[in-house]
Amino acid sequence: MSKQVLVVLSGAGISAESGLRTFRDSDGLWEGYKVEEVATPHAWHRDPKMVLDFYNMRRRNVKEAEPNMAHKILAELEEHYDVHIVTQNIDDLHERAGSTKVLHLHGEIFKMRSEKDENLIYPIYDDILLGDLAEDGGQLRPHIVWFGEPVYMIEEAIPIMQSADVFVLIGTSLVVYPAAGLVDYIRPDVKKYVIDRSIPPVSRYSNVIPIEMPATEGVAKLKEYLGIF
Repeated sequence: MSKQVLVVLSGAGISAESGLRTFRDSDGLWEGYKVEEVATPHAWHRDPKMVLDFYNMRRRNVKEAEPNMAHKILAELEEHYDVHIVTQNIDDLHERAGSTKVLHLHGEIFKMRSEKDENLIYPIYDDILLGDLAEDGGQLRPHIVWFGEPVYMIEEAIPIMQSADVFVLIGTSLVVYPAAGLVDYIRPDVKKYVIDRSIPPVSRYSNVIPIEMPATEGVAKLKEYLGIF
């Protein structure tokens, strides 16, 4: 008998308890920077060194972080479900916790690519420096989707959403599109567990079970809802 498909859409809230700042903190800044200073094509063309420095710092932060209990429990759920994680996060904490099917919508901090050819992608665990070139001569940049760039992985994420027998939303405010629109592809009859310190606007969806807790506590509560002890 095949396992039910459990689909997770995760955002910054699941990594916050591992010490990684959420995308927008209360001061409206991201690690002390305005988003348009570091996360747009315009920022890259204006000051590529500042953008590289910013993402080098984030890469170091991710290397120092450890998966938390929310990441670990989701990995453990693979014993009971066919678990697919679609994440807005660029960190690798889901993978390090043991999850085997993870799709990154917005890129990955441990990858870099040519600024000329987005298909020339390489692993990177240290810093990217100005003057580091891809084989086509293009400056290497973080393999991150910036504001104003297409989110190509959305097309791969849609059939995953449509396949869900159980859906879990964790730590995302549902304000960043097109990722937020993925919830619309979940079948109406599917139970939708929403885990967040502050439940995002989900009143238009059916079969919603809100779990208003931080991710670590909320995913532990999810296990109870799923009858796993």
